[in-house]
Amino acid sequence: MAVTRTFAAGPEQFFQQIDQIIKSHSLRGSESLCKLLQYLAKQSLYHPDAPLKEYQIATEVYGRHADFDPQSDSTIRVQAGRLRLKLAEYYAGEGATDPIVVRIPKGSYHLVFEPRQIPAQPQAVPSREIPPPALVVAPVPAQWRIAVIGLVACLIVALVMLGSLLWTHKQADAAPTPISVRPASGPLAQFWRPFLLGAEEPWVIFSNAAFIGRPETGMRYYNSRQDSKATVYDHYTGVGEVLAVHSLDDVFASLGRKIRVKRGSLFSLDDANDANLIFVGSPSENLSLLDIPGTQEFVFQRVASGVRKGDLSIVSRHPKPSEVSSYLASPSSAPLTEDYAVIGLVPGMGPGRYVMILAGTTTFGTQGAVDFVSRPDAVEKLLQEMPGSTSEMKPFEALVRVKIARGVPLDTELVAVRPR
Repeated sequence: MAVTRTFAAGPEQFFQQIDQIIKSHSLRGSESLCKLLQYLAKQSLYHPDAPLKEYQIATEVYGRHADFDPQSDSTIRVQAGRLRLKLAEYYAGEGATDPIVVRIPKGSYHLVFEPRQIPAQPQAVPSREIPPPALVVAPVPAQWRIAVIGLVACLIVALVMLGSLLWTHKQADAAPTPISVRPASGPLAQFWRPFLLGAEEPWVIFSNAAFIGRPETGMRYYNSRQDSKATVYDHYTGVGEVLAVHSLDDVFASLGRKIRVKRGSLFSLDDANDANLIFVGSPSENLSLLDIPGTQEFVFQRVASGVRKGDLSIVSRHPKPSEVSSYLASPSSAPLTEDYAVIGLVPGMGPGRYVMILAGTTTFGTQGAVDFVSRPDAVEKLLQEMPGSTSEMKPFEALVRVKIARGVPLDTELVAVRPR
């Protein structure tokens, strides 16, 4: 039986609980879900009687345009579903003893704050002291003495046999027993299967471009033709790459595997020969990509002329009639609301090795590409576009569009897929 913990709690305690959830490991790195949770908490506590609709959340939290249509765009429903799972994960682990439980009921976006139910402890019933009865010693008949002696003899024999069995089991346990691990299943397991096989953990190589200067004095990319190598700093990387590595770590942990992480400037060709590789970041910053086989259908190029001269673009080598030949992020003179990224599985340099390329033209495009391959629903759509057998991943290249608001990738849409 469970009882409800009684306590006096108000908005201040509820907001403290929300802050505690946001700082937890369950939501760490999920900036979009943290923003959604904070917004739902404010609306639920300050305006409990006001209806909370998807359109309102989309425009006020994620910066969607006024023409946002909840019927055709399921972003908010998907985000709310992910948040429900994260809350359940939190309360199953770190928040297992929290006095306040936060829920999002199905069919609603208003948060519910409930006191935790705790098991009722059985109360000891005081017993009355009863004086012991008077002890009466009676003579034991001879036949009972014989029965007791026989029973003791049987007990000794049983103890000897039990000791022998325990010794046998101990000797058998000394030998190592192979552990049977059930292989992961589902869209994520199928998509990442080339990186799950074998004993070697894959390397995740994240971009850290070479810069000249410091943040306080101004920084720019290193130019080998005019800059001294002695003044180069290669220990910077983008926000999107950092969060992307965190997402990949979560994905592989859910599949029962680990990853090894290395920055691009420390990458060597020995890594390419001896392990599967996952590159995070575009060739403009992850220069290691220039040393290995890369994508062939969707390639990164600088714009050669026009108003966007010098900007990084993704060029489609063989565009279909309904596609364009070049894709660019939002111009630098405007807020970044859109970017494009490449997701590519290509053969590695060593036999049986693979390389996964996850790269946007900006750091947020890269984060969006990794977010795409970290979600079962998104990966399932990509697998449906892949021709041939679904039991084995074949090399491919895909182009995705990433929608961004205030530096946060909100949605990633599949634009094109090319088999290798």
